[in-house]
Amino acid sequence: MKTALVTGASRGIGTACAIALAKSGYNIILNYNKSEEKAKNLAKIIADNYAVDVMVSKADVSDKAEVDDMVKEALSHFGHIDVLVNNAGVSLSKLFTDTTEKEWSDIIAINLTSVYNVTHAVLPSMISSHSGSVINISSMWGQVGASCEVAYSASKAGVIGLTKALAKEVAPSNIRVNCVAPGVIMTDMMSEYSDDDLELIKEEIPMCEFGTGKNVADAVAFLASVKAHYITGQVISVNGGMVV
Repeated sequence: MKTALVTGASRGIGTACAIALAKSGYNIILNYNKSEEKAKNLAKIIADNYAVDVMVSKADVSDKAEVDDMVKEALSHFGHIDVLVNNAGVSLSKLFTDTTEKEWSDIIAINLTSVYNVTHAVLPSMISSHSGSVINISSMWGQVGASCEVAYSASKAGVIGLTKALAKEVAPSNIRVNCVAPGVIMTDMMSEYSDDDLELIKEEIPMCEFGTGKNVADAVAFLASVKAHYITGQVISVNGGMVV
């Protein structure tokens, strides 16, 4: 049975991805940093509903040492990691001139450096088995940029660049690297917006509706599957037509 590691799995898109992959028959490693109770509850839901093994693993993915320990433990338990979903991330909405150096450093560390940390730890085992799929979660703002979200947009654009370059590098080892760029997805990140603001945002979406975690997870599950065996280095946009 294949195994998938999902970072930031305790909520939102990460939770939906973990459930979708469990439904597809993958053993699941649920990474979390602060939301231990949510991660454990998700593990129970998966264990109760799908015939797969589940591991809950705490690690700050912006910390290389913690990531290395997490991956070492996962490989010791499962023997291999076949799919990696780099989902952990945070948002930041404020003027660029008001963005502090610490805020910039933190968002780059969590959204971009974490992708390096986890992928760097997992890749050697994938290369050894000559098989694997890495799926990075970026954002439509990583594709086109968003006013008052410069740090966030820069971090997510970096994820896209990393995806495309690494895909070329590891393709000879039969490892695929792809990216999903969600649009406006109703997760905790949207809690800062008022109902009026949300209505205004919805009016900008051609499909006239917000996305769900499941919408993103469906794309992730497809990219992880054999149906996507000839797809690598691509950015799959799940945004209802907001960015085309």
